Amino acid sequence: MSGTHAYVVRVAVDPADLEACFSVRKEVFVGDQGVPEDLEYDAYDAVAVHVLAVREDGVSLGTGRLLHGEAAAAKVDGDLTVGSLGRLAVAKEARGLGVGVALVRAIEDAARARGLAAVDLHAQTHALGFYERLGYEAYGPEYPEAGIPHRAMRRAL
Repeated sequence: MSGTHAYVVRVAVDPADLEACFSVRKEVFVGDQGVPEDLEYDAYDAVAVHVLAVREDGVSLGTGRLLHGEAAAAKVDGDLTVGSLGRLAVAKEARGLGVGVALVRAIEDAARARGLAAVDLHAQTHALGFYERLGYEAYGPEYPEAGIPHRAMRRAL
């Protein structure tokens, strides 16, 4: 990784940032995990708060999104006080550097700024331990999403 691990996490505010977010998602979900591209991108992308981790030299390292309001309510049983964290993706070369943790915390900050009381997510089962270490608790049964086993998780803010 070019000898440096310095990066920033920011809310994606312009078309170039959004394109960088979508590029990381395509690499991780479509390329690495085989999620069909038509499932990866959805109408929620237009209303989500996207966060982006970028290395000092401009290389995109990771992304995630927060749904809130009506968009999140559709995913969390109509509860307008709960945000929905999703599409968390970290590029292979950035794994183990704390990028995922920084992205989750940035999404939680965005949720707090919008007055939300909790954040819900659908975790791939292999990532349950990661989210548990960040204070999320699994609930409900395991279920398939895009052919990958998931569990619902939530953290009060």
